[in-house]
Amino acid sequence: MKRLKILRRWFARKLGFARLMCLALLVLFAGARLWDPPPIQELRLRTFDMFQLIDPRHKMARPVTIVDIDDKSLAKLGQWPWPRTRIADLIQNLTSNGAVTIGFDMVFSEADRLNPDLVASQMRDLDDATRARLRELPTNDQVLSEAIKRSRVVLGETGQPAISSEIDKTLPFTGVATVGEEGAERFLFEFPGLLRNVPVIEKVATGRGLFSIKTERDGMIRRVPLIMRAQGNIMPSLSLEILRVVTGTPTLLVRTDKTGVRAVRLKGVEIPTDKNGQLWVHYARQDPSIYISAADVLDNTVPPARIAGKLVLVGTSAVGLNDLKTTPVSSTMPGVEIHAQVLESVLSGAVISQPNYALGVELIAALVIGLLVIIFTPNLGPVRLVLAGAMFAAILVGVSWFFYAQRRYLIDFTYPLLSTTAIYLTLIFASFVREQRQRVQIRGMFAQYMSPVLVEQLAQSPEKLVLGGEEREMTIMFSDVRGFTTISESYKQDPQGLIALMNRFLTPLTDVIIDQKGYIDKYMGDAIMAFWNAPLDDADHEVNACEAAIQMLEQIDAVNKEREREAADGGHVYIPLNVGIGLNTGIGVVGNMGSDLKKNYSVLGDSVNLASRLEGQSKEYGFPIIVGSRTALAAKDKFAILELDFIMVKGKTEPEVIYAIAGREDVMHSGAFQRLRNVTIEMLGCYRGRDWQGALDAIERGRRSEDADTLEKLFKLYEARIKEFQINPPAEGWTGAYALLTK
Repeated sequence: MKRLKILRRWFARKLGFARLMCLALLVLFAGARLWDPPPIQELRLRTFDMFQLIDPRHKMARPVTIVDIDDKSLAKLGQWPWPRTRIADLIQNLTSNGAVTIGFDMVFSEADRLNPDLVASQMRDLDDATRARLRELPTNDQVLSEAIKRSRVVLGETGQPAISSEIDKTLPFTGVATVGEEGAERFLFEFPGLLRNVPVIEKVATGRGLFSIKTERDGMIRRVPLIMRAQGNIMPSLSLEILRVVTGTPTLLVRTDKTGVRAVRLKGVEIPTDKNGQLWVHYARQDPSIYISAADVLDNTVPPARIAGKLVLVGTSAVGLNDLKTTPVSSTMPGVEIHAQVLESVLSGAVISQPNYALGVELIAALVIGLLVIIFTPNLGPVRLVLAGAMFAAILVGVSWFFYAQRRYLIDFTYPLLSTTAIYLTLIFASFVREQRQRVQIRGMFAQYMSPVLVEQLAQSPEKLVLGGEEREMTIMFSDVRGFTTISESYKQDPQGLIALMNRFLTPLTDVIIDQKGYIDKYMGDAIMAFWNAPLDDADHEVNACEAAIQMLEQIDAVNKEREREAADGGHVYIPLNVGIGLNTGIGVVGNMGSDLKKNYSVLGDSVNLASRLEGQSKEYGFPIIVGSRTALAAKDKFAILELDFIMVKGKTEPEVIYAIAGREDVMHSGAFQRLRNVTIEMLGCYRGRDWQGALDAIERGRRSEDADTLEKLFKLYEARIKEFQINPPAEGWTGAYALLTK
């Protein structure tokens, strides 16, 4: 016992518990396939049904004709059963038109109720002479017997659930011999009883066969027994007996082995079967052209070419006679056509079968693919894992389809696919459990980029973190130091001083973003990219982002004052730090991105690109904070918002109204801001209405206002545009949107 525990621990250490579980699953599924319970059987059968629907048998010739006792015949000639004399006329007309053989998908088990002697006994008010004359007439069964003698007729018989009468040993049976393993007859389907035709008909027929058909558990007919036992006798099916008669085979040979029946042999033909002696019917789609109405045959109005040289089956499609079956290609196929499908399949060589080695192929496929999944799946990433699973599924389906389409062999792919899927899901579940254990790493991953409060919320509710990509509305920020290249050049001889300077201003800017519930996406030299409303929800993300932007400017002002004092004390040149900030709100895709070696929780999308473009335009408009329209709309009650322009950003097709944030709520309510805001509204209205002089007049009034220097860059920008438009007016349909030439 101790050694067993040591061995188990060694395997668990080498392979891992999940892989050991998968090996056990592999053995379990192999045992289930060998046991082959009904659910597995039905899944396999449904697969074969799908194959037949996709690629049914294609008819190259029509060797079979069905004489149909259809609704038309019953309406014209009366209810079934008809007098045997009419059946005799049917046989005579078919024979005279060249039918090779005639098989009946029905049994004449009782004497005709219209036999003259029975009529004589049952009719009232007949005189004695008439009764005597009727009794002298041949019976209808004798008339039918004479017609059968003059033709080649195979009569149908049926198996019974119980013995109704002793078998007449004087009536003939078809000779059947078995070759191979003795006692294989036990694998055949057996009917306790046998219902035969009346002796006067039975003894003159050329052949006799059972038309009994066994349905599957779901009521579908996929296989038809070719050889059966009925009341202790081995008997052929109706279709097999017709083939025996046509080929002139005196005795049918049934080839067997230890597993059961392998095949049935006729003269020059071997038909493969399953272990129970059943043929997998290779169905073609229903073909109405092989049907002819029995009424038309009796009227001799059928073209002889439709009968001459044909194997003729007599059956019914009439709804009232209840002989409609369900097959893989049809929900209502007359039973007689199933016999026709069997005959056509054998005669055309288009027989499908499930070879004895099919089980071995399925087990080996499940074993090999299962082992490959166990070995390689834990080492693959999600994308490769999905691709590998799809590849294995495609291989299984493809091989199974190849065997069916090219060899007409039925090889099941559902069992190895089920086995592999179970192993695959087990490994996925094990991976999920490992991920649960690693969630503590979330604190370490996000602590550098988010506030401790948010990190703790995320650690307590990790389901809020969607790794791998999530689409949501966010506010994105880009900030950059203006003229930082010039500043860095002054530190050529002091690279450590440059690093210290970057840390000096990046640290307070980062603290502001984190305090306002933002997430630091990345540092790009002196630039910062951040976003709000991910990974945790933030209902006020637009307002928080705007507040962070204003506080960042305040922090830069504080750093600049300290640096200015230090420059004065040290006697070196002071170059101020100026920050430009772009904010935009929109839909973005956020999640872990990167490579197997390095990943980053980041955001992508058109809204991100626009935020970057807005940051780049802050120096052009003279305002350090520029925001998109959705950000401005959400923050308009908290901050001093000033409309700047209607622009078409390079790389975008939709124009965007952009705004500047000039301060908080106190600035918004100041008289100076209100006057500047009114001037810009007037200027923009005239500009977009092509009133160039009105726009210039508004600019001049704005320059005379208090704090006009704040708008000087904006005024100069519009002056230059207006002068250009006065020389080259914009095209018809111009909306006021201005296409930026730079990013």
